[in-house]
Amino acid sequence: MNTDTVACHAGREDFTALTCHAPPIDLSTTYPIPDLDSAVEDFDALSRGECADGANPVYARLHNPTVRRLERALAELEGTEDAVAFASGMAALTATLLACCRGSGHVVALRPLYGGTDHLLACGLLGAEVTWAASPEDVADAIRPDTELVLLETPQNPTLGVVDIGAVVAAARGVPVLVDNTFATPVLQNPAKHGASYVVHSATKFLGGHGDAIAGIVATGQTRARELRQVRILTGALMHPLAAYLIHRSLPTLPLRVRAAQASARALAERLRREPAVARVLYPEPDGVQLRGPGAVLSFEVEGGLEAAAGVMAGVRLVTPAVSLGSTDTLIQHPAALTHRLVDPDAKAELGITDGLLRLSVGLEDVEDLWDDLARALHESAPQSRHALAAVA
Repeated sequence: MNTDTVACHAGREDFTALTCHAPPIDLSTTYPIPDLDSAVEDFDALSRGECADGANPVYARLHNPTVRRLERALAELEGTEDAVAFASGMAALTATLLACCRGSGHVVALRPLYGGTDHLLACGLLGAEVTWAASPEDVADAIRPDTELVLLETPQNPTLGVVDIGAVVAAARGVPVLVDNTFATPVLQNPAKHGASYVVHSATKFLGGHGDAIAGIVATGQTRARELRQVRILTGALMHPLAAYLIHRSLPTLPLRVRAAQASARALAERLRREPAVARVLYPEPDGVQLRGPGAVLSFEVEGGLEAAAGVMAGVRLVTPAVSLGSTDTLIQHPAALTHRLVDPDAKAELGITDGLLRLSVGLEDVEDLWDDLARALHESAPQSRHALAAVA
């Protein structure tokens, strides 16, 4: 079925039997045990990472029906056998690294990545050795006998470069490949169809779409899903059922939201390219095969460096100066100072994450209103405008 149809119906297969139309919320922390023998069987199965529908959850850290419905929905949207939901995107990423590396091993990671991901890998907290790469060719050279995982994000955060997933999978030579698909969403890209073993989402972003739920989710095969659930049980990183409800509720509008925001992002990218105060615009170029559209996130570098970039953030009135992305309203943030602040300074310079770079997550406002706000902030913060205002003063 078409993505739009799947988004409306996935994870709702049991609604008729439950005689409900909206996703139900199960907020129980513990569950009655009428039969000890069957509860022991269910407990053992859940502790192995199995997820049989109809089993007694026993305790909410082991299993939650509301969360499970969202997992089934995302697996269907991403074209994978299963999915596992977590309390945040970073919890999802951490669980995958723990499941693959078990506190050691070797990881190959393609920069740039989300700053939190970069810092988690670089700080050594999880015990894995990291080799940084910039291309599929670099991945091929970096693979070792003890390499447990190859990790990438595409489109890349915050420079919006597009990485060829199939080429990375081929270069990995059988090593599992993790793709962060947060920017593209299942509407525009399905990494599993190009060989990715793990597809990670910060569900806080476009999947939730309303800025009111923090969550992460990994779409993968059944065997790997069982391993992830074992990690989730041990670390207590289960997604809260209210967050699962909010995100599941938002999935039917995901294709509409992504396409509407994408149309505005395209228009803004074109106008920004013609703006004298803007040095460069970074916006994906989809190939129509892997990436079916450029998406709703773009970055642009302003003339005048940090002072000018801070001026734009301070000068907008409609656009919200805030980190995160994928919400119904448009957000602007400064990667070098905020989301990527903890990335190695030399790496930031090499990747083009400059003091003048701003990232824009386009929302659902009227594009003309957005442009009026951005253009005014750009003109007021441009070096020549500040000099002119000073001279008049």
